[in-house]
Amino acid sequence: MTTVLEIERAIEQLPSDQFSKIHDWIVEKDWQTWDAQVERDSADGKLDFLVEEALRDTESGDTRPL
Repeated sequence: MTTVLEIERAIEQLPSDQFSKIHDWIVEKDWQTWDAQVERDSADGKLDFLVEEALRDTESGDTRPL
């Protein structure tokens, strides 16, 4: 099994074009993980308070950005 330290050292040795590719892959993977978490939280009702707050703000005329 490769350790994080070994992976870090290998990444440090990459040419810039290969570093960019691994960087983009990690960023995309992170966004996919985030999106999946938001979808789970939404399905579980954990974000309902945000919808309720937005509806209250809209009804009161408060449409200021956060």
